[in-house]
Amino acid sequence: MAINAAVDETDPLLAKHNRTISKSTSQLALVGSRVCPIESLDFEIAENELLNQDLRARSDRVEFFGYLILKWVLCFIIGVLSGCVGFFFNLAIENIAGVKFVVTSNMMLANRYLWAFGVFGASNLVLTMFAAIITAFIAPEAAGSGIPEVKAYLNGIDAPEIFSFRTLVIKIAGCISAVSSSLHVGKAGPMLHTTACIASLLGQGGSCKYRPACRWLRCVKNDRDRRDLVTCGAGAGIAAAFRAPIGGVLFVLESLSSWWRSTLLWRAFFTTAVVLVVLRTLIDFCKSGKCGLFGKGGLIMFEVTAESVSYHLVDLPPVIFLGVIGGILGSLYNFLLDKVLRFYTHINEKGRAYKLLLAACVSIFTSCCLFGLPWLASCRRCPGGISEACPTIGRSGNFKKFQCSIDHYNDLASLFFNTIDDTIRNLYSAGTDRAFSKYSILLFFVTSYFLGIVSYGLVAPSGLFMPVILTGATYGRLIGMLMGSNSTLDHGLFAVLGSASFLSGSMRMTVSVSVILLELTNNLLLLPLVMVVALISKTVADCFNTNIYDMLVKLKGFPLLHRHVDSYMGQLTVGDVVTAPLQMFNGVEKVGNIVHILKTTGHNGFPVIDKPPFSESPVLYGLVLRMHLLVLLKKRCFLSSQLPSQINTSEQFSADDFVKGSSGRRDSIDDILLTAEEMEMFIDLHPFTNTSPYTVVETMSLAKAHLLFHQISLRHLLVIPMLNSRMPVVGILTRHDFMPEHVLQLHPFLVGGRSKLLQFRKSTEFLRDIC
Repeated sequence: MAINAAVDETDPLLAKHNRTISKSTSQLALVGSRVCPIESLDFEIAENELLNQDLRARSDRVEFFGYLILKWVLCFIIGVLSGCVGFFFNLAIENIAGVKFVVTSNMMLANRYLWAFGVFGASNLVLTMFAAIITAFIAPEAAGSGIPEVKAYLNGIDAPEIFSFRTLVIKIAGCISAVSSSLHVGKAGPMLHTTACIASLLGQGGSCKYRPACRWLRCVKNDRDRRDLVTCGAGAGIAAAFRAPIGGVLFVLESLSSWWRSTLLWRAFFTTAVVLVVLRTLIDFCKSGKCGLFGKGGLIMFEVTAESVSYHLVDLPPVIFLGVIGGILGSLYNFLLDKVLRFYTHINEKGRAYKLLLAACVSIFTSCCLFGLPWLASCRRCPGGISEACPTIGRSGNFKKFQCSIDHYNDLASLFFNTIDDTIRNLYSAGTDRAFSKYSILLFFVTSYFLGIVSYGLVAPSGLFMPVILTGATYGRLIGMLMGSNSTLDHGLFAVLGSASFLSGSMRMTVSVSVILLELTNNLLLLPLVMVVALISKTVADCFNTNIYDMLVKLKGFPLLHRHVDSYMGQLTVGDVVTAPLQMFNGVEKVGNIVHILKTTGHNGFPVIDKPPFSESPVLYGLVLRMHLLVLLKKRCFLSSQLPSQINTSEQFSADDFVKGSSGRRDSIDDILLTAEEMEMFIDLHPFTNTSPYTVVETMSLAKAHLLFHQISLRHLLVIPMLNSRMPVVGILTRHDFMPEHVLQLHPFLVGGRSKLLQFRKSTEFLRDIC
């Protein structure tokens, strides 16, 4: 029987920890910034005698409709809370960063430049270190964007604390602090993780150590329903970050979710619609001036302010060129980020002090760039006939005064000396073709490109979405400036297309990118150009490497089960990858044997075999889960003899006794203390065994079994023999058995073919996606 997960041994930190762990335990992955054990989720419903009795007792229509209504009520609550959290994110960031920029600008206005730099750099360092310290010492799982962890969970991988209340609080506080510190990081990813935490906690009935805290929420008691809630929560996070309800649903569908169905689509869309209503209500409240410095900034609504967007056939070549450049730069971005993260891993594994030192160094370097580089730009005279104030002092705007004299502005400071939201808005603004010089845009592009790479991976909540949008907008506007009179498109429109190309080049999204940018710019006329750019960019980038989130999932060691099947799997049967020994139980098993197997293995499913005198020959009765065995041992449901129990199980147990605990919470066999007399007793496993587990014949191809395993969202797949003369079960397939590392270790002769296949897949991945 195989272990439930695999780890990428190319990561030194994971490999080091994996060598120290017994083969009988769960495998490891990097969750946030902490190495944790992981296991698979149970999306399959165990059909046993106890469950059937419970269903018969609850078969009334009132309870069914109550269960249905509860799901919609939970989606409504998730939407309301996600909207409030999204608003709080932006309100806090705009006010904290705004105060920092106002104080610094006032000092520069008084020609106290060294003091201004000291205040700017010190405030950035304090905010960065606050985010790093609370993350490193309180909730390491909150580090990073959280999107790889959510993607792994929706794929069926569970890890401790990824959705805990502690992670939720640190994610919010750390992200606000990190983004306000002028680090080149975004808030969209952490916001998605935050709303996913909210959804998961609601599905558990609140923050409770092992069981749902609220009894009225116990009907959401299986991994499948909780997965659906987390899916809705993830969509709500993107909707809250960009005010893009449809884009949020499509992002989860295109980039995160491994399984989808129409009913889930409706609930996810309803959730994101609620988010939009809540945000709109809160934004209207802020128009009265009661939200401090929070005004036009934040809750990004990048309006390309031209009343109409016109384009002609002559504009198509630069748009195509923009898509090609986006694919090349996006794939290079992923490559460099992978190398930087592996370097950071070597530093972070040395301890918390090194993690904090790394965060401090990046913060100081970033402050030097943001404050120092604008001095390289020359001051420009304020243009005439504009509605916006010029120069702007201490607030958002296209015309930052910085060190310039009156009636002049520093265009590079307008980009560097701003929040990421405001900088993107400046680049997207229509009618500002002469606001920035080519030199300033080029310098800002190079700086933002590499700052986005080195800023991610610190021990702090940080996202990739906003830096990618910003960098894409920069080189998009640069290409528009280089085209000059050869194109009729506005430079702000080129910036929007640049963001689309870079998002598609790094994250490989097409549909969701197009919709999110349309909702951001509030202009449907951009759709054809955005679609062309996104498709070209993704096609080009797929020729070089994989998308950024799959790269992060692999780097963290999550054994993601992909939709596609590698061709080499067609050369193998399931019998070729099943490994021994297989642990099995009798229908009536001795307590001591159960305890011994649970202590010496990390398996989560065990075949139950009936042997004579209970049957004429050994037959497969079903599959029993470790979690259910632990409940039986805790309840001490023991028999004095090895005879089937005649006791009505519904009188001793209820379905609530077997409700799975919260995400990442696991009961341990070591917590159960039994006497020597109890160890000699027996347990009748028949009433608690899933009598209809999925099975495949040992001669089935591994490729066909992979499709079955993925499409039905299984955790265990029993392998039965072709001939009845053998034992009724020859092995169990788990997620680990489909991982390339495991298969190629068992069959090294496939290694050469595997490498050739990978090269071929890179050049044909786009074609497979659209087929």
